[in-house]
Amino acid sequence: MHTQPLDAADFTFIEDTLLKYGDDHSVLNPSELDGYFTALVSSPVQVDIAEWFPAIWGGQNPDWESPEECRQFIELSVRHMNTLATQLALDVQAFKARFEQTEHQGEALTLAEEWCFGYLRGVAVGNWPELPAPQATLFQAISTCAEQDNFELPVDLDVAQHRLLVAAIEPAACALHDYWAAQRQG
Repeated sequence: MHTQPLDAADFTFIEDTLLKYGDDHSVLNPSELDGYFTALVSSPVQVDIAEWFPAIWGGQNPDWESPEECRQFIELSVRHMNTLATQLALDVQAFKARFEQTEHQGEALTLAEEWCFGYLRGVAVGNWPELPAPQATLFQAISTCAEQDNFELPVDLDVAQHRLLVAAIEPAACALHDYWAAQRQG
């Protein structure tokens, strides 16, 4: 299992590929893909590539320019999934969601909407069953953020509240991973 984390050039290739072949029904950026993969590696059952790969593209694989381009995208995707799985299982301190950054009224602000939207996509592809109340509350921290529209931040955005919501996402994702890992072992 290759777990060498991806570097900036790898993420650039992923982003360029997502933009090249994506549409309104597909994953469109590395942040969304990271959330998607985080949910997949956290799933109650392993999801086969035949299910998760077409779901990146809205259900239908792209008409690749070359087999090499497809191979490289799959290889980088699997490598990133392996890195996430290793971090979540063995080194949770190393796990960092690939949230997007922006500026709002002169301040740096973290946006998690795309990552959370990808996570929800991964939950759907993984066909997660209903969660018990404590885990459902954790999941709500992620799904609530996915419903926010951060494309146009309101002028009166409560920045402190926004930061609290975003700060709850990574711990929730880690706890959900641990919950399903314990279920798989039990």
